[in-house]
Amino acid sequence: MATLVEIAAQLVSSHASSTPMTSDELLAEIAKVHAALKNLEAGQAIEGVEETRPSVSVKEAFKKNEVVCLICGKGGFKTLARHLSTAHGMKPGAYKKQYGISSKQALSAKSYSEARRKMAQDRGLADNLAKAREVRMANIEAKKEGVAKPVKAAKPAKPVKAAAKAPAKAPAKTAKAPKVAKAKAAAPKAKK
Repeated sequence: MATLVEIAAQLVSSHASSTPMTSDELLAEIAKVHAALKNLEAGQAIEGVEETRPSVSVKEAFKKNEVVCLICGKGGFKTLARHLSTAHGMKPGAYKKQYGISSKQALSAKSYSEARRKMAQDRGLADNLAKAREVRMANIEAKKEGVAKPVKAAKPAKPVKAAAKAPAKAPAKTAKAPKVAKAKAAAPKAKK
């Protein structure tokens, strides 16, 4: 089992790999982490540790073109879902609950949400969803009534493009050619 000094050294070395530190700062950080681990092992409270609070308010976190993470304070995200799972191991629901964010609030930048909404409207996804729901309800009703054939959704008509006429195919042959095996059988066999 690793000693507290080894654990403290591992923690500080992983921190130092991403943050440049002088040798004096490294030694001070190791001493600080070691003291904190010693207090934790003894069941005492750690000195100087306060409950972390977000650097920005919830209202300021959701900007027009970016979202700021309330946990680490990083910004510049279009959406937070991937950052929360990779950097903090947290699901969006837990994040919203922890910071008192409405469940209806999207964890994405306002401009990103608007662009996605407009794209969905342009593609007619709302109409397709409504049609699919109607078909699903019709199928459920048909099963209740015992009708064997399910209802299928009518496919929307696609616009017809003016296409150049393809050359006509050659007419199919009506008479079949004799099989090769029959032709060989009819031929006289040569003597060896």
